[in-house]
Amino acid sequence: MPNDTVRLSQVVGVFGPGAMLDLPDRSVLVQGLDHWEMGGKRTFLTVEEPRLARLLHQRLADDGRVVGGRPPELRTPPLDPGDPRRLSPGIKATVFPRWFACDALDGDAPNRRRLVPFHILTPPKRHEHLGEDGKRRRASPIRFVCGCEEGHLQDIEWRKVVHTARSGTRGAPGEARCAEQMWLVDGVSGDPRDTKVACDCGAAVTLEELFQRGRLGPCPGRRPWIGDADGDAEPCTAPDGLRLLTRSATNTYFPQVASVISLPQSEDRLSRLVEEFWSVLQQCGSAMEVSLARKFNPALGASLAGFPDDDVFDRLQTFSAGTTAAMAEAEDPRIAEYEVLASGRGLIGENSFSAKLHAETLPRDVWDPHGAELLDGIASLVAVHRLREVSCLYGFTRFEPAPLASDDLEDVGLAVRGAALGRQPEWLPAVEQFGEGFFIRFAPEALERWLARPEVGERARRLRDGADAWRRAKEARGQTVPPSHERERPDYVMVHSLAHALVTEVAIDCGYPASSLKERVYVLPVAPGQPRRCGLLIYTATAGNQGTLGGLVEVTRRFGRVLASALARLELCSGDPVCADHDPPSADEDRMLHGAACHGCLLISETSCEARNLYLDRSLLVDTVGQVGSGYFATLS
Repeated sequence: MPNDTVRLSQVVGVFGPGAMLDLPDRSVLVQGLDHWEMGGKRTFLTVEEPRLARLLHQRLADDGRVVGGRPPELRTPPLDPGDPRRLSPGIKATVFPRWFACDALDGDAPNRRRLVPFHILTPPKRHEHLGEDGKRRRASPIRFVCGCEEGHLQDIEWRKVVHTARSGTRGAPGEARCAEQMWLVDGVSGDPRDTKVACDCGAAVTLEELFQRGRLGPCPGRRPWIGDADGDAEPCTAPDGLRLLTRSATNTYFPQVASVISLPQSEDRLSRLVEEFWSVLQQCGSAMEVSLARKFNPALGASLAGFPDDDVFDRLQTFSAGTTAAMAEAEDPRIAEYEVLASGRGLIGENSFSAKLHAETLPRDVWDPHGAELLDGIASLVAVHRLREVSCLYGFTRFEPAPLASDDLEDVGLAVRGAALGRQPEWLPAVEQFGEGFFIRFAPEALERWLARPEVGERARRLRDGADAWRRAKEARGQTVPPSHERERPDYVMVHSLAHALVTEVAIDCGYPASSLKERVYVLPVAPGQPRRCGLLIYTATAGNQGTLGGLVEVTRRFGRVLASALARLELCSGDPVCADHDPPSADEDRMLHGAACHGCLLISETSCEARNLYLDRSLLVDTVGQVGSGYFATLS
């Protein structure tokens, strides 16, 4: 198979282990971490982010997706060394599915294509099949495979399925061992009832039948991305058994990715070096082991030159204790991120090329020179000149994306249930991206006054009723239902809706594509006697050290105008009055989790949204034709 390339961000995303990838002349399955070519130190880079590594270890060690004992190492996918004299490392992939349909030639029935397994295709490239008539026919992978909700995947056993009666019982003796030719027969339309797989013996099955629950049988728990072609099996408890999957459909692979914004944790040079080489030094249990690590790691030895081993070990213990305490105090990394960005310090981080975070809290007269009433609900604005985002792939699901809310850590997307990337790997694929943005902190007093309004309370009740109706619909289908959570709070819906409005407006104002902008919403749990902590980070980040060009930071200088324009666009939607009058409890299931929001006003690219375009309502921002008095900014202007 020729070498094909994908971007780093795609590997730590939609093309990770267990994903099906269409190449120009083949469909392949990306192999698990055990099969990646990571043998030499120069084939990858270590991504240092202790907060994320500890968080992943804490959440995933118990379910077997990482080896217990210590936090997993974060590594980039294999990198091209740029040396033509050396073989480039790569990510292995295997041919999948292994059933192919032969293209029709002149004289063949145009809607009838023979099904053949991969091993009888003509070697060496196996792109064609030599028929009994002596003609070569191009073979393309069949569109249909099967899997289960626990992430397992396999080829459909076509002979068994075709020769199994609709009731699920086997047909006449010997039919399953039938050796007659099988055919994929396409109807005149794309309807599943018109597409069938038929055998020359007369047995046939339509795609419509294969969608029926239990028709494909129980799931044997195969994981072909981890094991051999037949799959590495594990016990499976999926209640619906195997289900039909269309190979190119979006529900074949939902990556589970955790991301954090790196924070400045070190003040002096030794602490920064300990943080930089954390993945190596964390294994040292004494000053003598530090000495050995310096001896066998030239880069470490050169960097720590001049620092005694005892001092390095003491700083290592201090750093480890501080990181552990921080994790115990705040499991959700957004708490620490909010505290840093909302600290009010004039300079946050440091202004250097190697800095992980460089931001400044702007004086109010810079972004609100005229004391506009519209900005009374904003407490502070932070220009983030440089930030570093680390994203790590730790699992995936099929059919349904990972639950939005399964525990207190739903904001970082850590769902316990998901398929593994390898056999208890000691490392996980990660990528670091650099960029810029701006952070908004909401005024706690304005939030309290807004939440006390009866119109807001009534609107929040309708949104909660919609979420309850959504859970009941899930329960009726026998699906796991997450409990109520922070994203149903009206302040979260308001902040999240503002994020979408600003993404759209900023894209128009500064020229960034809207799909390249991201949101990070900070609506933290309310502590008794403490002010509400709500914030919003709009940012963009790309792989590589260069980051971006400063367009988002400049938005802060004209923030009042950008905000006013974004809110004005929400007052009237092209979908009104239908959009504004939307009632969550009375809607279809896919619209029960948001209020007045549609593609004409608030919905944006799902790559930009952390909540899959759910929990949105513009009536919590401004007055609409269907709701007056509940908008956060309507009460300020």
